[in-house]
Amino acid sequence: MTAPTYEKLAAPTQGTRVTVDQRGHWSIPDDPIVVLIRGDGIGRDVGTVPGITTCAVRVLDAAVARAYGGKRRIVWFDAHAGDVAREMYYPHVKDEQINNLSEDDQRKLYLPDDTLKAFEYYKLGLKGPLTTPIGGGFRSINVYLRMRFDLYACVRPVRYFKGVEAPNKRADKVDMVIFRENTEDVYCGIEFKSGSDKAARLIALLREMGYEVLPSSGIGIKPISPERSKRLVRMAIQYALKRKLPSVTLMHKGNIMKFTEGAFKDWGYELAKAEFREQIVTEDEVNKGASKSGKVLINDRIADSMFQQIQLRP
Repeated sequence: MTAPTYEKLAAPTQGTRVTVDQRGHWSIPDDPIVVLIRGDGIGRDVGTVPGITTCAVRVLDAAVARAYGGKRRIVWFDAHAGDVAREMYYPHVKDEQINNLSEDDQRKLYLPDDTLKAFEYYKLGLKGPLTTPIGGGFRSINVYLRMRFDLYACVRPVRYFKGVEAPNKRADKVDMVIFRENTEDVYCGIEFKSGSDKAARLIALLREMGYEVLPSSGIGIKPISPERSKRLVRMAIQYALKRKLPSVTLMHKGNIMKFTEGAFKDWGYELAKAEFREQIVTEDEVNKGASKSGKVLINDRIADSMFQQIQLRP
């Protein structure tokens, strides 16, 4: 892949680009270049006072130096998004002009092509908090980045750090990794404002199908597909197997939304049995006498119950 040219960014003169081969294997050099968006609000430095993104960079730099004895380091490449990008690339565009722009031009105000090129080429990035764009076309920088680069898995380790106060008296037992789908369900950001033409058309269609929806309603759509559900569950099971974790739990609201949330649960079990049959056992199978020794337990919980169990039996 040819290195991109930029309108307002200067490409790093140090560091090495991270690469990914055709099988999806990452090659991380000793001095990887990581794209950095410091962000808006608390993400921005104010005078000599660092924002949270700068603080995060300092922590990461110190951690890498400590972990590798100074033999490895991150080379940060500052790019821009949000209000900072708008100020830099389009300072002449006034708020009242934004709704007259096309959706793609609205996107460029807050997420310039320079930044997208940098992310695409260097593969790794750290992003601070970003503003909600003004205007009715382009609504979310985060959603756009997820969809553009297919960032489908939000992976969040959650564990207790000794010495930190916590309201749960058994917080030291909390140790889990959450995998959340980022590119569909409500996170794909398909919604239509109350009173808009698109909302009215969808409401009319729903009423034709026999659903009572108030004409003044805003509408949100949550698509859930077998393909994207299964790849998320696949990643979670692979993660558990690699790290010898005891279980993978499919959390859902299938008791209410059977054809989306319930289907997610069913597709998860299908994937587990089809691709990992010798390495997993389901909770139902264990209840019928199967051994779970040496295998990853696959079970599911309704969201309400899951949160209760996290509190009562972490």
